[in-house]
Amino acid sequence: MSLSLEQLCRCSVAVDLGAARTRVYLKEVGLIVDQPTVAAVNTRTGSLIAVGSLAERMTGRTPGHIRVVRPVSGGTVVDIDIAQRMLRFFVGNKVRRAWRRKPLLRAAVCVSHDADPLARRAAAETLAGLGARRVELVDTLIAAAVGCGLPVERPEATMIVVCGATTTHIAVLSMGAIVAAEKIQVGGDIIDRAVLEHLRTRHELLLPGQSGHPLHEVLRGADPSVGGAEVHGRDVTTGLSKSVYVDAADVRAIVRSPLTGVLDAMRAVLRRCPPDLVADLADRGVVLAGGSARLAGLDELLAQGTGMHTHVADRPDLCAVEGLGALLEGKVQPLPLGPLSR
Repeated sequence: MSLSLEQLCRCSVAVDLGAARTRVYLKEVGLIVDQPTVAAVNTRTGSLIAVGSLAERMTGRTPGHIRVVRPVSGGTVVDIDIAQRMLRFFVGNKVRRAWRRKPLLRAAVCVSHDADPLARRAAAETLAGLGARRVELVDTLIAAAVGCGLPVERPEATMIVVCGATTTHIAVLSMGAIVAAEKIQVGGDIIDRAVLEHLRTRHELLLPGQSGHPLHEVLRGADPSVGGAEVHGRDVTTGLSKSVYVDAADVRAIVRSPLTGVLDAMRAVLRRCPPDLVADLADRGVVLAGGSARLAGLDELLAQGTGMHTHVADRPDLCAVEGLGALLEGKVQPLPLGPLSR
């Protein structure tokens, strides 16, 4: 880990390209970009119409010649050209001009622990399109663990669950490396689909893309005194506008089924760990990170299933980029290891 830390300290830019949001960290400045990973493209001319929050609001509301796309899926860049153009708009001309004056600009980017060579190359090429002469690839799990304040460099077990938009990563870390890890295709988007299907079958209501946010607030327990939320959409039968009141308990029961997949993956990871590391976890517990970590009842479900204390990080959605920033700033010191001398 010492070599990688030395290389990371030479980087000046860190990027977390998530399926839901893109975040950019500038060394000695902090977080400068936190926007949805969405772009709107004019299919007739190929030009970019909007990016970020504005493009996200266009979802489901555009004419036929404008397409809203997500260039990142499951932590992998699936459209390098759109991702590069989107990042250029995010960072702005002023920052890019400053980068051009640095001919040896280095950048760091998060990648999945099981990313194949093509996925790693796509991430590197996306940053190279911004002018980076060298790109360091950092495991998302390690970056998130550092951002959570976990002592990943020590010979002690730490367990982290990163709940993203399309995938969930589970890992046990020790001495700056992954001991065992799993990735499953369960994330916030699957939860959204389960809720939308419930509304369609139970309440005969079709929701536009942006109307699910009141339900997210209920699920995340933003206001414990609220037992549900009123949502507006279109009646399945008549096609007219319709409003229904959705009980929070019903929604939590619906999302419990897909979340059990996370529990099964955690058990699989623990079975592959040495007994000594599992004993460490019994005392330290599990940390939840990622944008979907605040789903109400998720920490309780995992705690009951594993018998270990489970808690959500202070700012779970920013853990990965803050961890990258800490690595760039040199705030993580490697465990001093070297050849023994007689």
